[in-house]
Amino acid sequence: MITLADLPLRADLVGQEPYGAPQLQVPVVLNVNENPYPPSPLIRHEMAAALVTAAGTLNRYPDREATQLRADLARYLGHGLTADRVWAANGSNEIMAHLLTAFGGPGRRMLTFTPSYSMYPEYARNTCTEFVTVPRRADFGLDAGLVLDAIRETEPTVVVIATPNNPTGTVVGLDVIDEVCSGTEAIVVVDEAYQEFSSGPSALELLDRHPRLVVSRTMSKAFALAGGRVGYLAADAAIVDACRIVRLPYHLSAQTQAVARVALAHADELLAQVRQLAAEARGFEAWAKGRGYAVIDSQANFTLIGRFADRHQVWQDLLDRGILIRETGPDGYLRVSAGTPEEMAALRAALDDLLPTIEGITP
Repeated sequence: MITLADLPLRADLVGQEPYGAPQLQVPVVLNVNENPYPPSPLIRHEMAAALVTAAGTLNRYPDREATQLRADLARYLGHGLTADRVWAANGSNEIMAHLLTAFGGPGRRMLTFTPSYSMYPEYARNTCTEFVTVPRRADFGLDAGLVLDAIRETEPTVVVIATPNNPTGTVVGLDVIDEVCSGTEAIVVVDEAYQEFSSGPSALELLDRHPRLVVSRTMSKAFALAGGRVGYLAADAAIVDACRIVRLPYHLSAQTQAVARVALAHADELLAQVRQLAAEARGFEAWAKGRGYAVIDSQANFTLIGRFADRHQVWQDLLDRGILIRETGPDGYLRVSAGTPEEMAALRAALDDLLPTIEGITP
């Protein structure tokens, strides 16, 4: 037996830990922003039938261009998009890996704005891209001046703006994104993983004006397909071609493509659940404010609440009661994913039970 220390690991990986939120078997799981509603029996039966059909050709490689899936995604997104302007991959994680492999790398920088998604530095690290950050405003928003000043100072080749932002749920206006894209030659990636939960417009509206703009999405949340692993982007066809250069052959299995196409065919049914989850999140925020918690106004399917003198203790106390949330974000806050009405009721009851013991909260 050898240990990791015995291997010729890249120097920048020494001491690193694999990414991963806790995966624990507890009654209420509200820590990774999943959609708590599985596909309906009808959709599951259609997925099963699609898998049976796909199984008939599993001796052959899948369509490496995911042509039909990309066409379906283009139709779903609208805005005059066609398949050549859409790219699909194994989750939005691989979308970011493709973009940074193509436009990042040694001697290049990726810029983003903190607090933000905890995987961003790992995307940069894995592609040997320098990772630089600039803090968001005190309200966790962004304005064009802040972003453009950061671009001038750091000279990135890739700028990532998450909206709604994870973990804060705050949004960035299209006017800001428009001005940023007009003021830089960098690739601007707008990460819209939670856009379907938001009431605001999408940066898809700006694609025709800005050829270096990329809008990244995922099917994990809105389409209840976290286990299916499908992420995608919309951009100029040249950016899609750049991703095609660096993607591994046959990176998206025939099974994945088949299941994703069924989900897209039932977009109306699945998006109805999105509206329900958004309402659950907004209702929980109002409840938490009424109990004296600090709440960051969110337009995603999650909420940051605080401020806790010892957030880890609160996280542990909830876990001891069978409720798993996420210890992430700004100091003193915990992130809560929207769940079913029953799950949210259990969370509220547990927080009420704990409230007299939580230091820093005044009901």
